[in-house]
Amino acid sequence: MVAIDTPPPPGYSDTKADHLRRLRRIEGQVRGLQRMIEDDKYCIDVLTQISAANRALQSVAMGLLDEHLHHCVVQAVEAGGDEATAKLDEASAAIARLIRS
Repeated sequence: MVAIDTPPPPGYSDTKADHLRRLRRIEGQVRGLQRMIEDDKYCIDVLTQISAANRALQSVAMGLLDEHLHHCVVQAVEAGGDEATAKLDEASAAIARLIRS
């Protein structure tokens, strides 16, 4: 019988419930934005709420990035070789995407 390698758990495994809770809260914010538009709320009030939702998403993203760096990237660097280089490049690209957004 051939052993099947299972991928390691993601770096956020320990905080998965927290991330899901925050994302559900953000989902509620977005539904609230839809209602604001449907109810013809004042533009600035809608924009303020959009800004808050964006900040909340950025906060989740930064938490996930931090966990990725401390878990996945550290493990790859400890292992060395091409995997380390690939994980560092991947993390750099993710940081660049976050900065652009």
